[in-house]
Amino acid sequence: MTAPTTATATAGDRGPAGYTSPLPTPRPHLGHALASEWTKLTSVRSTMWTLGSLVLLVVGIGGTVIVQTRSLDYEQMPFIAPALFGLLVGQLAVMVLGVLTISSEYGTGLVRTTFTAAPDRYRVLTAKYLVFGVTAFLTTAGSVCLVGLAASILRGGPDAGPHPASEWASGLVGSLYVTLLGVLALAVGALVRHSAGAIAVMLGVVTLPPVIGGVLSIWEAVAPVGRILLQYNAPVAMMELFGMPTNASDPSGAGMALPGSLNHMAVILLVTGAAVAGSYVVVGRRDV
Repeated sequence: MTAPTTATATAGDRGPAGYTSPLPTPRPHLGHALASEWTKLTSVRSTMWTLGSLVLLVVGIGGTVIVQTRSLDYEQMPFIAPALFGLLVGQLAVMVLGVLTISSEYGTGLVRTTFTAAPDRYRVLTAKYLVFGVTAFLTTAGSVCLVGLAASILRGGPDAGPHPASEWASGLVGSLYVTLLGVLALAVGALVRHSAGAIAVMLGVVTLPPVIGGVLSIWEAVAPVGRILLQYNAPVAMMELFGMPTNASDPSGAGMALPGSLNHMAVILLVTGAAVAGSYVVVGRRDV
């Protein structure tokens, strides 16, 4: 009985080595990861609620502003300006979705399944950034353009003055700024791995600089730091990107020059780039 058993075991060992699956087994690539992340993003209710609230805030508040204005009011501001009022609140929805895009997987434990099915963590993280970034930008830009189009139709009379096509480019750049805030939130979510903690961090990043800057400007010793915080923060950046007049001044009453749009974009690109690079390092090294 010993010899047949050994022969059978040897034959069985050789069998799987020559096995060929009848199913196609393509080499995994970024496209597979993108399809997976798109399925995740579109199959959860948080995406509908966050992006839906973004559209409602931008279009709803923007439409209310348009109704309350006259054609003459647009002589000094672009048609996309009403979208800014809703976007100042709607940007929170973009940041929340950015955090939940990755932190929810850590909270439910699904990230273990994700990294088991796709061991290349860098590819998975890249797919998350691309899917979220494109979705957030298209939703934001579409809402802004819808409000701008409504303003140009309802308030585009002779009293509104000339409006160059560059206004629409400014709206797209402003939408990109909000999208980068969302990408920054996704990176913070990857670093913190906790939904509430990452959202709290992003709320502080957006809301605290103007408050802290105003407080620090009172004391002469730290007034330069306060002025920097008053100059470089998300609300001021969005106002400048959307072409709204800004009349910021320091407590002494002297006018405070604000940085240009390019400076604001450079700051957000630098901060977001650093956070994204850190997320790649941490996700690649840290256990789940």
